Amino acid sequence: MQTTFTAQQLADPLTARSNEILRTCVHCGFCTATCPTYKVLGDELDSPRGRIYLIKDMLENSRVPDAKTVQHIDRCLSCLSCMTTCPSGVHYMHLVDHAREYIEANYRRPLPDRLLRWMLAKILPYPGRFRLALRGAKLGRPFRRLLPDPRLRAMLDMAPRDIPPPSLNDRPQVFAAQGARRKRVALLVGCAQRALNTDINDATIRLLRRHGCEVVIPKGLGCCGALTHHMGRTDESHAMAAANIRAVMAEVKGDGLDAVVINTSGCGTTVKDYGHMFAGDPLEADAARVAGLARDITEVMADLGLSDATHAAPLRVGYHAACSLQHGQQIKATPKELLADAGFTVLEPKDSHICCGSAGTYNLMQPAISAELKARKVATLEAIRPQVISAGNIGCMMQIGSGTGVPVVHTAELLDWATGGPRPRALQGMDMLQPG
Repeated sequence: MQTTFTAQQLADPLTARSNEILRTCVHCGFCTATCPTYKVLGDELDSPRGRIYLIKDMLENSRVPDAKTVQHIDRCLSCLSCMTTCPSGVHYMHLVDHAREYIEANYRRPLPDRLLRWMLAKILPYPGRFRLALRGAKLGRPFRRLLPDPRLRAMLDMAPRDIPPPSLNDRPQVFAAQGARRKRVALLVGCAQRALNTDINDATIRLLRRHGCEVVIPKGLGCCGALTHHMGRTDESHAMAAANIRAVMAEVKGDGLDAVVINTSGCGTTVKDYGHMFAGDPLEADAARVAGLARDITEVMADLGLSDATHAAPLRVGYHAACSLQHGQQIKATPKELLADAGFTVLEPKDSHICCGSAGTYNLMQPAISAELKARKVATLEAIRPQVISAGNIGCMMQIGSGTGVPVVHTAELLDWATGGPRPRALQGMDMLQPG
């Protein structure tokens, strides 16, 4: 794709990067075949190729974004399926992130949109606030029909039936390895996950310790910045990311770290991109170091190897591949191989590359499209008749779990159970011999 940015425009590092990305696009359209929003809406402007044209026009002309451009870019899930499909290697993630930052700085949204986005940015990354909001949502759910905005109704629907109390394991501390220490790792405990499902971090810590890892929860660790980063709120996202970088580097410079373990794949994709996010910043070198240490829990377990994985029932597991894991991090076979090694029969649904519609805050800001994608994903998962559904991202777990009666658990919970940990809470009372 030809571009006509001026030298003055290209002096901005973000614009220079977007120019590189735009020039790699050859208009082939392969991305349209795997784009969830194009499949649902059938509009070229709701495909990666269409959005690339809109972004190019907006950035090249230093144009104040119009409502049409904003609408089509807002509808993008950032699922990154297009990056897996693209034969030319177009790095769509960096391009759309730049577009969202540009829109946030140059477009004045309607007041209801501004209030909703402000509320999400000020609540979701903070576990304490989020937990209070979830309790309020449960109380307000009987009155959901009175709310005129479907996005507010979606927020009420998000609250789980049971809100777990905070886990003591999420506090800054060090967990000793069981047996000889093989690795020293930091665990990114996350933000929304700490309010929605505390079992995931608990299972991850048990799993790592059992396999010889000393697990440290660094002081000062919090939200990775992904939620606000994908809303274009750069100052907020970078402040959160910077706090994490400093917290991790304090451990690196102290007793050292072999990895930063992440069990929420949406966070993992962002942390692994810290080097790009902080390019030209005084924190660039440390950011790149942290990004280089970041590993999904399944990557770490594949390196360690499962030991004595004989304790779980041989269930039929429907594996849901989170977009941030399979497209953002290109981790595809590893989780399935680990589940098979743990004694489970692993099943994969049709169109496993298509997003479930969760996508961070997408299911709250675009509830209609999200609901359609959820229905399609649940249908394909239920068609393979699993006894349990496994995923590596809390957002996917909440999204799919709200549409099916099949238990949904984190991959780490199943691996923990298989190697000697407790049966996942979602499977308590389930007949383990029940046919799929």
